Amino acid sequence: MGLRKENILLVDDDIDILELLQRHLQSMDYHTYRAVSVKQALYILKDTFIDLLITDIQMPEVDGLQLVKFADEHYPEMPKLVITGYPSVSGALEVFKSGATDYLTKPFTKDELKQAVEKSLESNPAQKTQKLASVVRKNNGYADMIGTSKAFQKITDIIDRVKNNKATVLIQGESGTGKELVARAIHYSGEFSRAPFIAVNCGAIPENLLEAELFGYIKGAFTGANENRNGFFQAAIGGTLFLDEIGIAPLSVQTKLLRAIQEKEITKVGSRKAEKVDIRIIAATNSNLLEAIAKKDFREDLYYRLTVVELNVPPLRERKSDIPLLVDKFVQKYGIEYKDRLMRISPDALQVLQRYHWPGNIRELENLIQRAIIMCDGTIQVKDLPDNLKFQIDFPEAGFLPLREMEKEYTKRVLAYVGGNKTKAAEILQIDRKTLRDKLN
Repeated sequence: MGLRKENILLVDDDIDILELLQRHLQSMDYHTYRAVSVKQALYILKDTFIDLLITDIQMPEVDGLQLVKFADEHYPEMPKLVITGYPSVSGALEVFKSGATDYLTKPFTKDELKQAVEKSLESNPAQKTQKLASVVRKNNGYADMIGTSKAFQKITDIIDRVKNNKATVLIQGESGTGKELVARAIHYSGEFSRAPFIAVNCGAIPENLLEAELFGYIKGAFTGANENRNGFFQAAIGGTLFLDEIGIAPLSVQTKLLRAIQEKEITKVGSRKAEKVDIRIIAATNSNLLEAIAKKDFREDLYYRLTVVELNVPPLRERKSDIPLLVDKFVQKYGIEYKDRLMRISPDALQVLQRYHWPGNIRELENLIQRAIIMCDGTIQVKDLPDNLKFQIDFPEAGFLPLREMEKEYTKRVLAYVGGNKTKAAEILQIDRKTLRDKLN
């Protein structure tokens, strides 16, 4: 029929059941992925677009209901079909409370499996054109993003306005704020979600190769061009091309990008023939493009072509009310990935995270949670956090202390924390003992 058949992820620690399910579903012309554990399933979900999750409940370490709960939070639009061998009213209730779309009782026939799969897929908004235009929001999330702050809501409001058209979007924000997540949310929550999403880091490709990688080349265009090859533009036809770190693209590439946006066509390196391309371009940068324009490092006309819609992603310090939600997401994710079980964080440790200023933004928070999960024994405690976070101090907003007094107060608190051990205090403050004495005096 020309339509892409759905991707179905099968999760069961029983290989025989997995193979049976796979044979049945492949005979129905579905694409299937197999996982023998929740941990393996998470890797597949992370890297693959899955239309339906089918999981058993009884599995070692992390059970299927925990996987359903995780998927319900992080992939709310994806239907979840649970297979159970223990049918009961209370059991069914628990299945649905976990976020499952439906459940199938063992043993079942091929026809019963077929009906359950079709029913579950029909419940997916992505299967219905009318509902496809409206992204599913659940549990304070939007696609793979999460938050409730006004700053977060401002981002999602803009995403809602641009997701179903191909207007060019420029996403600006500090490093680590999640600009690519925003780009993916625009693509995967809209009408073109089934088309390709191609992400290109302009800063990761050598300048002399960037043009060829973006637009493709023909045989003989340069040394080593032994065949005709398409570029990222051709790969993204019908979908979205995400150009990260656009601010450092060389001027020669900027000129061709301008033409591609204006004329909706590109020319391969070494060719004179223009090719039409129907794609949406989303660009991102953590640099100030207006300053780059003033220095003649960025084309002004390209800047205005890119900013049909401009979206500024706020730093984490401006959306601190979202930190508990983000922490919970990362604790669940990496607890299962690293320890094969659900983990938690103590209120005191969470308080420490909320008062930190996060210069590295969400990426820094995610990396810190990964480290803490590895180091902790089940619950993340203050002792599992880096020293530079433990000694962050909140001073009263009313009335500001002179800088010298703030330093002195901060030093006293660190010294008190380590029981007066000046060597340890100096180590934490990253100063020598003489400087420590000077600050105290």
